Amino acid sequence: MEQAVLEVQQRVAELRQLLQRASYAYYVLDNPDMPDAVYDQLYRELQDLEAQYPQLITPDSPTQRVGERPATQFTSVRHNVPLYSLENAFNLAEFASWQDRWRRVAPGVSEFEYVCELKIDGNALALTYENGVLTRGATRGDGVMGEDITPNVRTIRAIPLRLNLDHPPPRVEIRGEAFLPLEVFQYINQEREQAGDALFANPRNAAAGTLRQLDSRIVARRRLDFFAYTLHVPNTEGSDATPPLQLETQWNALETLQSMGFRVNPMRQLCRSLFEVEEYYNRWATERLELPYLTDGVVVKLNSLALQEQLGFTQKFPRWAIALKYPAEEAPTVVENISVNVGRTGAVTPTADLRPVQLAGTTVSRATLHNGDRIAELDIRIGDTVIVRKAGEIIPEVVRVLPDLRPANTTPYQLPTHCPECEQPLVRPEGEAVTRCINTSCPAILRRSILHWVGRDAMDINGLGEKWVQQFTDRGLVHTVADLYELTPEQLMTVDRMGKKSAQNLVEAIEQSQGQPWARVLYGLGIRHVGSVNAQLLADQFSTVETLAQAQPDDIAQVNGIGAEIAQSVYQWFQVPANQRLIERLRAAGVQLAGESKANQPQGNQPLAGKTFVLTGTLPTLKRDEAKAMIEQAGGKVTGSVSKKTNYVVVGAEAGSKLEKAEELGITLLSEADFLELIASS
Repeated sequence: MEQAVLEVQQRVAELRQLLQRASYAYYVLDNPDMPDAVYDQLYRELQDLEAQYPQLITPDSPTQRVGERPATQFTSVRHNVPLYSLENAFNLAEFASWQDRWRRVAPGVSEFEYVCELKIDGNALALTYENGVLTRGATRGDGVMGEDITPNVRTIRAIPLRLNLDHPPPRVEIRGEAFLPLEVFQYINQEREQAGDALFANPRNAAAGTLRQLDSRIVARRRLDFFAYTLHVPNTEGSDATPPLQLETQWNALETLQSMGFRVNPMRQLCRSLFEVEEYYNRWATERLELPYLTDGVVVKLNSLALQEQLGFTQKFPRWAIALKYPAEEAPTVVENISVNVGRTGAVTPTADLRPVQLAGTTVSRATLHNGDRIAELDIRIGDTVIVRKAGEIIPEVVRVLPDLRPANTTPYQLPTHCPECEQPLVRPEGEAVTRCINTSCPAILRRSILHWVGRDAMDINGLGEKWVQQFTDRGLVHTVADLYELTPEQLMTVDRMGKKSAQNLVEAIEQSQGQPWARVLYGLGIRHVGSVNAQLLADQFSTVETLAQAQPDDIAQVNGIGAEIAQSVYQWFQVPANQRLIERLRAAGVQLAGESKANQPQGNQPLAGKTFVLTGTLPTLKRDEAKAMIEQAGGKVTGSVSKKTNYVVVGAEAGSKLEKAEELGITLLSEADFLELIASS
């Protein structure tokens, strides 16, 4: 009997090796070496043996790509190696400036090479292999934390379940891009159209939605593809039995990735000068339109890994790499209507409703017009032909109007004088560009306020999305956020498509939110100018809602990071009788309106006292006022300009002249990660 099992085990290993080799030839080399009928026969044989001997099933078996039972949720995981994004250059002049910057950091470098790769328009993945076997696949997330989507990653056939190495290192980290080929994307949308489902806007969104499917069997049917582009091998001292991977260049790393079993973009090129990079960039500006997948630029990396290590990182992106993007695509279309939306704070935002047009791989039918001043500047009218582009290939915007194509008898568009939702007069506060509805009972303001209250950074009530909020307000079930805590399953079951189980689950989710801390409640109230960080600062200083409600503007403004404008906004909010009644109802509902005060806790020795900081650019996760508050709480000072008295410059994306001046003066530069480490160690 034991001999029979041993023979089966050997046959299973042989079948897996044959199938893995065939998959590598098909998906990576694009050169099939086994007829489909033979592959299917071997695959069925392996399936049958694993069904008969389930103890022989392993995670890296080809049969494990079909997907697992639906998961209930994804878990957050910390990346073993941070997944940095890249600085962008939008023309060759900006690229040349980037080259000048890194050469100033490494003045002794006279010879260097670049590796150019097409920038695939997909979704970044972080893959972990332990002893050669795929153990984790995660989304980028914020670059530090991502979501564990390993069951979904296993379904992507271009990702090997076991590395093609005889002696794999104990752990290897792979970075790459998951994407949907255009042909597959079109097929998926055809199926969705036939089923009456909403179509995906573009392949990138479809890939993102696919990767976050809780049912990995759906992911398997979507046929995602993958290109690998980065290889990290952690230091494994003491593992003498494992020969080290000899990696000296990025080009060598890409070749190693391919030999491991990954697809690597075949359009890559080794360039030895800025001129060669320019040729590559210009060539693919047009040829990329013939590719079977979308690409929106070129990624340029210094080839030498030693030079990469020497240059390091300036903030969330490396000094040794840059994304050279192609210009934003523009297209003409017609303004069919102009509508306005009312937000949570009453802000009225005009939007151009457009004749649908293809733009940067998506169908665009709406574009923001920002405010009344922008409308007047454009002199935009219904019926106008306009040029639309996607800012950063994300947000559609109207660039200009073509007045020569304007129909006769059009009239300049004016924002409405009354709210389209509640018909109350709109106002434009002095000194502001935004027009507002100031009726606190406005249905639009109510809907947005409730959505803010239930959001992830506030009360985090799962399952309560926009369509339910719309029905709750339309039916008069909810007039304030306090009404949520009085809803019963019986009431909810009167709502369209709300069953008994769903109603019970939602009531339970609402009840669970009563335990959210006081800082989240304060943020959820939606007081103007009070973001999540400001709410935490206020909650730390004012441990109960009573102490905050009774505080004067000057008292509130004493909190580090809270300015006079925020203080006045908080003070005024608590003076409104309707808001006072809301607080009492929330208290009766059991919502947390108190926390642990830090106002009287010892402040320590102010470790950053006497240190001057300058903030420049956009940080990966921190807002400017958040970083400023952290510095001031530690005793430091934030100024707006760089001088010889500046101790540190915290650098974010798209940093400008302040970065250049800091480099000239030799001032210490901090990335967000460096800054957080400094704060933590202070």
